[in-house]
Amino acid sequence: MKRTSIAILALVSLALAGVAQGVTQVSATFTTPVHVNTAATTSGCNNAPGPTVTLQGELAIGGLGVQLVFKNNVKGTHTHTEQSTATAVVIPAGESIQIPKQPVLGGTGGNPFIWLQFLDNQNNALTGEIFLGRCVQGLFETVTDFFIPSAAIAKVSSDSCDNTGSTITLNGELRLTGINARLIFRNNDNPVGGPHENDQKTTVDIVIIPAGQSIQFAKQPPLGGVGGNPLVYLSFLNGQGQPVSSEFLLGRCNKL
Repeated sequence: MKRTSIAILALVSLALAGVAQGVTQVSATFTTPVHVNTAATTSGCNNAPGPTVTLQGELAIGGLGVQLVFKNNVKGTHTHTEQSTATAVVIPAGESIQIPKQPVLGGTGGNPFIWLQFLDNQNNALTGEIFLGRCVQGLFETVTDFFIPSAAIAKVSSDSCDNTGSTITLNGELRLTGINARLIFRNNDNPVGGPHENDQKTTVDIVIIPAGQSIQFAKQPPLGGVGGNPLVYLSFLNGQGQPVSSEFLLGRCNKL
């Protein structure tokens, strides 16, 4: 399956909170690109009250990275400042989530035309209506890209903070908002140039990704920086290595 990594659009918010046992937690909320492949099969096209459509597929996200900056001085307090940067890809671009196989009963009887639309968990449109075809065709495959809000959460702790160097470890998750799919049944193909009279429309909504579903990333190998108990800053990156948050001060290495 082709996976598409698209630049993340905009930062919404950034928050920091301390947690127990010397771990600092930082989170940022931004929009994440997703690439969706779906396959829909149909049966009972001429039955009442309508056909059965089975939807399944896969969703790939644009990826997530973290950048740490180590500074052994605050600007203006001394004549010399050492600085180093370490980055890690914590969720690779194209990391996928399976869309469970879901049979859906409903629609207009008499071999209707079918459309598919993706919605957020508040049923706001993420895409336009995607024309699949007529029910009797039996198998429909689609590929589409859109953006959803998500929250990245990292838990950061220090391993060493001495003159030979500093090392930081982290783990966390990317938490997604929900995605719904809407199947639209019409008794003609009016929106794509068909007849206009006696148009009947019914819709069926299903949840394909529940709100709050997350992708965990495991504890990363230590990321190193300058020695001398530096100040540590963190920012989140997209799958292309571009920042999606401002650089956020975590504190002195030995306080993490």
